[in-house]
Amino acid sequence: MTGYDYPPGGPPADLLVEGKGNTLGEAVANVALGMLNAITPLKGICEREIYTVNADGIDLPSLVFNLLDEILFLNDSEGMTAKSLTVEIDEGKFRASAVGRGERFSAKTHETGIAVKAVTYHMMKIERTIEGYRVLVVFDT
Repeated sequence: MTGYDYPPGGPPADLLVEGKGNTLGEAVANVALGMLNAITPLKGICEREIYTVNADGIDLPSLVFNLLDEILFLNDSEGMTAKSLTVEIDEGKFRASAVGRGERFSAKTHETGIAVKAVTYHMMKIERTIEGYRVLVVFDT
């Protein structure tokens, strides 16, 4: 099973996103899409532009944190939002690259959701399951 969800049980006033995927990259991409959907509902986003983000870390949690932080930074600084994301992860070197397809936010054409301030390590989980991978991340709102 793949996709994202907003499961109960996160800290009050924060956003808990669960991403599932057949690969770790797909699960992380789904967490990022869940975050972006909370900021700007993705149903109104068109795939007009392509964005590339790279990140590295010293372990998997720092890699996931850094990649999500870069995606959030692009959203904050350039208004980038993506309707689709592809994430490739090199687990041995703790490097990741993401390619997003979407467009810049426009108050005239897009809905606004919640303000996501930061990625956190709180309650972060990265686990392999029978179906693939599951990643949980809490975002400060």
